[in-house]
Amino acid sequence: MPAGFHLLLAALFLLTLLGQPVVSYFGLTSKESLIHYTSPSSVTTSNHNRPHLKQCDLLPLTRKQKRLCRKEPGLAEALKEAVRLGIVECQYQLRGDRWNCSLQGRGSLLKRGFKETAFLYSVSSAALTHSLAKACSGGKMERCTCDDSPGLESQRAWQWGVCGDNLRHSTRFIQNFLGQRKGGRDMRAKVDLHNTNAGIKAVKSGLKTTCKCHGVSGSCAVRTCWKQLSPFHETGAMLKAKYDNAVKVLGATNEAVGGHESLGHSFAGRSPRSTDLVYLEDSPSFCRASRFSPGTAGRVCSRETTCDSLCCGRGYNTQSRMVTFSCHCQVHWCCHVECQKCVQQQDTYTCKQ
Repeated sequence: MPAGFHLLLAALFLLTLLGQPVVSYFGLTSKESLIHYTSPSSVTTSNHNRPHLKQCDLLPLTRKQKRLCRKEPGLAEALKEAVRLGIVECQYQLRGDRWNCSLQGRGSLLKRGFKETAFLYSVSSAALTHSLAKACSGGKMERCTCDDSPGLESQRAWQWGVCGDNLRHSTRFIQNFLGQRKGGRDMRAKVDLHNTNAGIKAVKSGLKTTCKCHGVSGSCAVRTCWKQLSPFHETGAMLKAKYDNAVKVLGATNEAVGGHESLGHSFAGRSPRSTDLVYLEDSPSFCRASRFSPGTAGRVCSRETTCDSLCCGRGYNTQSRMVTFSCHCQVHWCCHVECQKCVQQQDTYTCKQ
């Protein structure tokens, strides 16, 4: 993968160095065992008095990133939250797809220009943007606080006990932390940077102004407003829709998109927008186990909606079992609920080998 910028990747959720995956987060490598980056003896004793320094030393960061991490006590926790958020959302959004954000085979996947790779870049940068903004407004970062956008009564909102999500600081910090800059002539670097920025823009598009009234008997004598991010599930759903409609890029002939590098013509005959996800090559089927994924054998599916696609024509097995659940519940005054126990047959469908 070409050099160009640092990026927190999704699904594999690796911190990459100049586009090259480095030691994976929490030991999530091709070997799924959990490992530490360094032995306890490698961390200086002076770090014991400042726990965040130890966390920064254990993270796979570049020298610049580690310096920024050590200056900001809340950053290490925000990075870990971004990884967790990105993994959970990626697996949730792709739960019904043949490639379900499996951690197996991710190293090989990142070396290719598939639309799955595009989704990983975008959901990772979105998770990092979201987590840092929330860390600022949650008081977990020392060098940032509530949203300070002009035109909002942020100080008054803070006095009333609310704190806007500081997306402006989050975005500026990410650009510095990841070292984003325009790539060279390498099309893969341009595509990766484009998808990274598409993830950040997806978070920005969900930023809403929320207002609250204060006054006697609920009157709006005093009105304060602040910026608030949408739930990350909404951002994930937006990126999933862009993933489903990702644009294939053929060559570097068009003008720059969204202020970044040119991305060329697509098969659809239009230039990709700055908010589109873009990719370079068609994805494999993901039906059978390969270096990119474990395949779909054994995956649970819905007979009505997903079994035909997930099982790739191989058919599915049906397993029946009896389950017990509460039913015919009634509320008795004042505070008592009585339920009967019902039993019903539950069928589970799994793709054949």
